[in-house]
Amino acid sequence: MIDKLRVYQDTELSSKAVSVYLYLCDRAGKDTKTCYPSMKTISRDLNLSLASVKRALNELQNSGHIAKENRFRKNGGKSSNLYFIE
Repeated sequence: MIDKLRVYQDTELSSKAVSVYLYLCDRAGKDTKTCYPSMKTISRDLNLSLASVKRALNELQNSGHIAKENRFRKNGGKSSNLYFIE
């Protein structure tokens, strides 16, 4: 189970970072705690600019709330990132 309360207690996080974190938690698998929405999808669903989503993801990663892994297609092209909820 993901402890969402932890992100609320982090007073250093922006409100956009909290929104993105909760979005990722809602899409994460219960057992794996991973998800892979594209930044465009997050941006569209949360009505945030792409730049705001990138900043929020960096903020969450730097604070240790998420980890990310690049994913690639079979042809070598970049796919969406895989996010791990910490």
